[in-house]
Amino acid sequence: MLYNIIVGVIAVICFLLIVVVLLQPGQGQGISGMGGGGGLGGGGGLGARRTADLLSKSTSILAALFLALCVLANFAIDRGEVDRSILQEGGPGVNAPIESPSQTAPAIPQQQQQDNTEGNGDN
Repeated sequence: MLYNIIVGVIAVICFLLIVVVLLQPGQGQGISGMGGGGGLGGGGGLGARRTADLLSKSTSILAALFLALCVLANFAIDRGEVDRSILQEGGPGVNAPIESPSQTAPAIPQQQQQDNTEGNGDN
């Protein structure tokens, strides 16, 4: 229930954040004015220096609220029963002994091994 309320508040904050960002005036010519030579040296710099007005302050406040509510929503999720793995529960077959094979095949086949022993005896 708390999670649904937080998600609803996040949706309202998102809508307000979009509106506030779109209402802000531009910073001069933007990126398109920088390529023509009048960008950095023409007195404009990277944008006009201005004091923070109501729109930019509200953008910062809404962004901080959005971030804080997203983190809070993570902790408010109702997870119900915590799932555990079979290793944590110690279910069947976890502690069962590992059976090794009774006989292993030789690394060198038998016929090749006999040929090597006959060749060493003649020298």
